[in-house]
Amino acid sequence: MKHLILFFLAILFTLQSTAQEVTIELLKDGFNSPVNLQHAGDDRLFVVEQNGVIKILNSDGTVNTTPFLDISSQVSCCGERGLLGLAFHPDYQNNGYFFINYTDTNGNTQVSRFSVNSSNADVADSNSELPIIDYIQPNSNHNGGCLAFGPDGYLYISSGDGGGGGDTSNNAQNLTKLLGKMLRIDIDNTDGAANYAIPSDNPFIGNPDARDEIWAYGLRNPWKFSFDSFNGDIWIGDVGQNEVEEIDRASATDAGLNYGWRCYEGSEPFNTSNCPPQSELTFPFAEYSSGSGSGNCSITGGYVYRGNIYADIQAVYLFADYCNGTISTLDQSGTIIEQLDTQNNWVSFGEDVDGELYVIALSGEIYKIEGGEILSNPDIDQNSDISLLPNPASTKVTLQASNTLITEITITDVKGSVIYSETNKPTATKTISVSDFSNGVYFVKAISEKGNEIIKKLVIQ
Repeated sequence: MKHLILFFLAILFTLQSTAQEVTIELLKDGFNSPVNLQHAGDDRLFVVEQNGVIKILNSDGTVNTTPFLDISSQVSCCGERGLLGLAFHPDYQNNGYFFINYTDTNGNTQVSRFSVNSSNADVADSNSELPIIDYIQPNSNHNGGCLAFGPDGYLYISSGDGGGGGDTSNNAQNLTKLLGKMLRIDIDNTDGAANYAIPSDNPFIGNPDARDEIWAYGLRNPWKFSFDSFNGDIWIGDVGQNEVEEIDRASATDAGLNYGWRCYEGSEPFNTSNCPPQSELTFPFAEYSSGSGSGNCSITGGYVYRGNIYADIQAVYLFADYCNGTISTLDQSGTIIEQLDTQNNWVSFGEDVDGELYVIALSGEIYKIEGGEILSNPDIDQNSDISLLPNPASTKVTLQASNTLITEITITDVKGSVIYSETNKPTATKTISVSDFSNGVYFVKAISEKGNEIIKKLVIQ
């Protein structure tokens, strides 16, 4: 039985030691079993309620009285059923398309496209449903239900193994079934009678014993997954059976991976009868115990933080456990830190248009995720600022100061390692070569001639 790996990771941030620190602040309550939160490229947050309603939470904290969408009459709810997933088309601002994943009144999965009302951006056209893909659910649990567009513009769909316990039908390893999989489809084109097409680089095209829609398999119940907005990596929180909750990570181009269920629960053997050798499986990037006495039971996958406010949680993956009420972080080396221990049943995370993160409790509350180290704080230097041009940068970056002169510059990576440091005569402009920097996120701290500090995020690509 595995346990959460607890450790204290010191991030050296410009010569000062700062640990990851996560807190939450209530943003809004009063929702009815919210299970998802998305943005549509603007400052509105779209809150998905399990019974089939999507509501708009505005930036001023108000909730529109008229729902964005109400398909409650088409949805079977609740338990693990309901309206489970929402994804806005990458070109939503022009075409008005969005996609939902729900269990219909027969308890089966339906993924459909809807359109926004042509005359009211806060209301969807409830008569615009275009069925995309559907599949039968043999049981009421393990529906997956998450949707997201990848960096390639294709729609990814997570499907559970069909429920029950132990995947006795071997759905997750069966490539002729869509259950226990990550699906990947092209919704901008059609193929025959289907309202979608198969991307040409899907891994099982031409295999008569596999469905073309499958991108990855061997998943039990991938309740939530997300893409890292910086490098396109996919992160999957896959709910375990009795002992292990797992977090899978893969690059955007890793096709055809077998994550091992029902053969393995995480990295532990579960039912290895007629299973492929370990060398053909992809084991978790990280895992933690949900065994007896742990208090854990079900992972809620989240996001890698790429926002512009907090320094200490940059490039850190945040996730939660539904039963234990814990919120944890996972760094890029695979180490987990339990950050908060609450009484909440966390069911989802969300990301806004600026990359800031939120966490959702099934009881109806949405909380803002906060870190412990402010990246760019106006309280540090009220009257001065610096610009980084260009940003992102590839060969060189110029620091341009306004209302101050710079005397010291330090650049660190997300691990806190000092990459560049200099002290110079006061200057308003400084150009630094970054051609030897690896692609990634860095922090630039400039000290003004008055001793004030200004901190900015720099992206190298």
